[in-house]
Amino acid sequence: MKHRLTWAALAAATAIVAPASAQTAPLLPLPAQMTPASGSITIANGAGIAAPAADQGAATAARLLADRVKVDRGLTLTPATTGPIRFVRDAAIAGDEAYRLTVTPRAITIAASGDRGLIWGAMTLAQLLSPDTAFGKPVRVAATTINDAPRFRWRGLMVDVTRSFQPIDTLYPVIDTMAAQKLNTLHMHLSDDQGWRVEIKRYPKLTEIGGFRVPPIAGGQPGPKVGGFYTQDELRKLVAYAAERGITIVPEIDMPGHAQAAVAAYPEEVGVLGDRPPVGHDWGVNPWLFSPSPRSMTFIKNVLDELIDIFPGQFIHVGGDEAIKDQWQRSPEVQAQMKALGLKTENQMQGWMISELGKHLASKGRRLIGWDEILEGDVPTSATVMSWRGEAGAVEAANKGHDVVMSPAPNLYLDNIQSTAGDEPPGRIGLQTLEMVYGYEPVRPGVTAEAAAHVLGAQGNAWSEYLATAKQKEHATFPRLSAIAEFTWSPRDKRDWKGFVERLQPQMLRYERQGIAAADAAFAVTYALDGSKGDVLRGKAPKLALTTQTGAGTIRYTTDGSQPTARSRAYAAPIAVKPGQTITAAAFASDGHALARPRAFDATRPALLRATGTADMVACPKGALGLRVPLVSGQSGDAPAYNVNIFDTCTQAQKMPLDVAQAFTVTVARLPRHYGLAHDYKALREHFAVTEHGELVMRTGGCDGTIAATFPLPDPDTAPNRFSFTGTFAKQPGDADVCLQFTSPLSDPFYTVDTLQLESAK
Repeated sequence: MKHRLTWAALAAATAIVAPASAQTAPLLPLPAQMTPASGSITIANGAGIAAPAADQGAATAARLLADRVKVDRGLTLTPATTGPIRFVRDAAIAGDEAYRLTVTPRAITIAASGDRGLIWGAMTLAQLLSPDTAFGKPVRVAATTINDAPRFRWRGLMVDVTRSFQPIDTLYPVIDTMAAQKLNTLHMHLSDDQGWRVEIKRYPKLTEIGGFRVPPIAGGQPGPKVGGFYTQDELRKLVAYAAERGITIVPEIDMPGHAQAAVAAYPEEVGVLGDRPPVGHDWGVNPWLFSPSPRSMTFIKNVLDELIDIFPGQFIHVGGDEAIKDQWQRSPEVQAQMKALGLKTENQMQGWMISELGKHLASKGRRLIGWDEILEGDVPTSATVMSWRGEAGAVEAANKGHDVVMSPAPNLYLDNIQSTAGDEPPGRIGLQTLEMVYGYEPVRPGVTAEAAAHVLGAQGNAWSEYLATAKQKEHATFPRLSAIAEFTWSPRDKRDWKGFVERLQPQMLRYERQGIAAADAAFAVTYALDGSKGDVLRGKAPKLALTTQTGAGTIRYTTDGSQPTARSRAYAAPIAVKPGQTITAAAFASDGHALARPRAFDATRPALLRATGTADMVACPKGALGLRVPLVSGQSGDAPAYNVNIFDTCTQAQKMPLDVAQAFTVTVARLPRHYGLAHDYKALREHFAVTEHGELVMRTGGCDGTIAATFPLPDPDTAPNRFSFTGTFAKQPGDADVCLQFTSPLSDPFYTVDTLQLESAK
């Protein structure tokens, strides 16, 4: 088949023909080579899968194929001695992850020399068998030959189960979804200031004490401790489950920094100055370090030995990031050790420590990997570097002969929001759209041709300071992980954004069938008003532009608040907005299914007179809204969330129609001030308070404008963490910015604006 069928035509047929070319086949990641042939084969319910009886790897791949197709397509494939689907070994196919998939009118054959090659071939076939919305129907697959192998050996995801602990059962679907797209490395961040998540039998207090923390508060009394940990048996089962699906789990114990939970459990063993801190609940950088003393090094090596027993993979991650050295600088014991070792700086002390751990791991047949700060201590080239502070460290490391894994912030930090919509869950306000992630290239400028071989690959990092639930983490991770899967697997010269978007559409259906809460932000309709909300109220009918990040599908909309369908009016040009309308829109694929849930632009009077903290507020001058945080740290629900500047609690509502309405209600939220700022504490801005707990000062005309109202803030220990103030503004000639500044002391929780609602004066 050389002509291209539309998705609508495909869906209308009883037997669905998968397109034959690589760019149009519903495959993620894109194969290295795909050669169309003549004819096709139909796979229906009950089709047999044949694998050599004595080949356990082939039998496993066949079972994984059947499991995947059952979920993604609703077809049951059965083991058989003969059948239209066959798994075979072929020693001529070089590489453990390489495979060949051949589709003829008589059979589909998956051939590979290695077990993982058979698995990846099975996952490619599973996608060919689930190209569209026709769930449960037979699939006619066009004849083709796929010769495929990965570009990079490290194709990964880091899950932070420490900051926000998640039950181990929630990791199994993530592994399944990674395997379905040929990702092969799951990096588990298992310790930090806020918790210790892996059972160490020799040191039980690491989890008994270090596994639980008192949650931060915004006033009043703290609640019960929160946390949890994984037993070694639980982790061994997870490791085996992942390995069966071609995925290696890399454990991380962070050191010498991010050690507060460990020091809380064993201050006399690993602490520097002898104090016992609580397990941390502040996000950021805290001062507690592991000591480099002989007793501490013995402790750490014993911990690593138990990790080695649980995790059989090649790499053990030892962290190395954000270790401010103040404790070492103030410790006579550490300073004496440095002098005895002939070390002049604390960074050299960290380098010595990492090198010693690398030697220990090498003696056990393992390799050390750490964040790029380990380069500051002149570690040997046997250490692998995971670059997160931009890319300069990776370029330097690769050129020096270190293997490197790219995971830079902000490019591959999946806790960054992926749209500016008000319904985005908590995270860092550093926009990283799907297209931005897809465009990332792991081999950076400056890496020599010879050193390029040291770039092992890349991974996305799903940090969990602000993502409390498994579904929030899935939302942040998928489908951006599909983009990572493609640029780490597919040849660089075959990557194509538009083709990726087309192939992602059936993948979004697979996410839904798999129960993965993938974000639809890339396909969601966003609105841009050519004018102000006040212009709508004044009858000027400003134009509203509708768009999506990807441009995929056809945007269809209604103006009466009803939900759009595939038969609703198609968007062709910006819409004149009239007061009282609710414009609701969604993008639809050509087969009629919505690519994202509908979003609305509310032009009713209350909505036009409202500014919300997540969608409408901006930072005050000289500030920046850097985080979107939940009302309660660790809250189980998805809302509410607030955009905040933790250094200066000041926001502005822009272009409020103060000529139309002068009465107002401002709803504020009080949030925990739980941030480990380390040396950045100097950036905090304190405002002079004239009452005990500070005030909310409101100005019209911007932050240098006229004071319109001042409200004393209540006692945090007795007041709720959401409350409202009411008042009136002086009438203005038109739109004006409203500045909302809190002057609460830096020792108290901090505040932000939930909503500013204007109302007609009574």
